[in-house]
Amino acid sequence: MRASYDTIIIGAGIAGAATAYALAQKGQKVLVLDKKGIASGGSGAAGAFVSPKIGKGSPLQTLTNEAFSFAKDFYLSACPQLFHQTGVIRLPKDEEDAKKFSDYEAFNENKYENYSKAQLHSLGIKSEFKSFYFPEAGDCDAVEVCEFLLKDIDVVQIDVSSIEWDGEYWNVLRQAQEPVLEGRATNIVLATGYESDLADLRYMGIRSTWGTRGDFASSLSLDVSMHQSMSVGANVGGVIKLGATHEKEVKEIVSCKEEQALLLKEKASSLIDSSDLELQKVYCGMRAGSKDYFPLLGKVIDVSLMLEKYPTIVKGAKPAMTYIDNLFICNGLGGRGFVFAPLMAKLLAESIMDKKEVDVRMKTDRLFLKWCRKSPDLGHLR
Repeated sequence: MRASYDTIIIGAGIAGAATAYALAQKGQKVLVLDKKGIASGGSGAAGAFVSPKIGKGSPLQTLTNEAFSFAKDFYLSACPQLFHQTGVIRLPKDEEDAKKFSDYEAFNENKYENYSKAQLHSLGIKSEFKSFYFPEAGDCDAVEVCEFLLKDIDVVQIDVSSIEWDGEYWNVLRQAQEPVLEGRATNIVLATGYESDLADLRYMGIRSTWGTRGDFASSLSLDVSMHQSMSVGANVGGVIKLGATHEKEVKEIVSCKEEQALLLKEKASSLIDSSDLELQKVYCGMRAGSKDYFPLLGKVIDVSLMLEKYPTIVKGAKPAMTYIDNLFICNGLGGRGFVFAPLMAKLLAESIMDKKEVDVRMKTDRLFLKWCRKSPDLGHLR
């Protein structure tokens, strides 16, 4: 029999790593499992920018900026050596986009400054439009942050084939010639990203987005990071990070290609002098998002029981939710994983240990009833 834990987390990206850290800080014994190791997927390929969202004050912008404020303080406190607070400049894409920035300004909830064209040019940035500079923003060393958060936590590299509830514990198994028990725990947290076959999560509509990042050696004096239609990191230790490209609904994992990173360098030439950038390493991986771009957090609904118990749910009935015992999720952080993860981890740890309700904005319940009414998977029940 393998060791028993309070919580087993499946997935060692930034969502899983932050959740493990938050639970361990509250005294839990935690095990993290990942089939390829720490930050082996989308988190490892992330530019890991930690910056606010601009816009006209949407609920998603408000939540993102709450998460940003929490995240930058978290990284500065927990691992300041891995968070480079260079500031981030948000650049309009074109003249039409620049006009929208005037409307966005009233909704900049975090500390910012307006940078003129002349200021941008003095920094070596090729832009003709007034931009926003967020001095508290920056970027993380993605893999190193995940490793730091997990340094005092048991981590095992295995491919989990199934999870089974025995009435008291969750048993986690991997497939060999015969199923092998790898551990058991009171709670399971699924932080598996775009792969979501360990439970019926269809109602969450988890979407995959392929990302690429290139790290380039450079002597360019670039003290600030920026984002336009791509991200360009400040020169930190002689390295400038470019990326990440986003290709939606990619189903198949492929090898990282230098060509993709070199395309990023070509694209970056419209923003900076990229002539001396020399490609050092390419990172790529899949990120997971939700249909409405809000994180997916909290308890997992027992789909089969709900459909069996309340068949009229597919026609618009709204019964109270029934959840799978002690099964939780932290997923759907999208391209802002390093912004959302610290706050989501804190809220999930409070839900698991203190029985606090998860904020309705992230609670997965928001997606279930609509899925029941609209999903072609349930057409035969209508």
